[in-house]
Amino acid sequence: MLIERPVRWLGWLCPSAMWRGNHDEKAVYLTFDDGPIPQATPFILDTLARYNVKATFFMVGDNVRKFPELYQRILQEGHSVGNHTFHHISGYRCSLQTYVEDVKKAGNYIDSHLFRPPYGWMKPEQRIWLSQHYKIVMWDVITRDYSKRMRPENVVENVKRYTRNGSIITFHDSLRSIQRLHTALPESIEWLLSEGYELKTIDNNTNT
Repeated sequence: MLIERPVRWLGWLCPSAMWRGNHDEKAVYLTFDDGPIPQATPFILDTLARYNVKATFFMVGDNVRKFPELYQRILQEGHSVGNHTFHHISGYRCSLQTYVEDVKKAGNYIDSHLFRPPYGWMKPEQRIWLSQHYKIVMWDVITRDYSKRMRPENVVENVKRYTRNGSIITFHDSLRSIQRLHTALPESIEWLLSEGYELKTIDNNTNT
């Protein structure tokens, strides 16, 4: 559970971030990190379209640079987008200047006021700078679709076990996750809809 759902004190370290939506609303937010890539993102978009639901994609700037047609398709199909740095860098492994430059470079390709830090890691000075320029979006549920130890049914079980009103659910459009998502994503969406959840996007503006 320490991985699948963040412990409460992490929210105290970054109180300005969005960790969860409205607790009283029967709605959740599907999010996808690290794309877009042709080996994964088209399947995810096709699946979302099949169920007529929208999601929020936190994208790596270099992937958008290499695959601009996928970025445009995400926008054209009504999904929300966010900045996930240009090189998917860890905040703890670089200076404020290096981190800011990487985020700004991604911003040249991704038109968004949303930001999610890779690995969820930010130094205090990075968090302060980001909070002045972006809505930082974290998560309430990590599906662990990227883990080699997980089977598709385990990913679905994480969704079922940890989802609650307002949950921000994190999947990945990546090579490490796509084989599990072929089964886990449609099954997760079907379960969420059967439970009466509305699947919403995170607004791409400066307000929660």
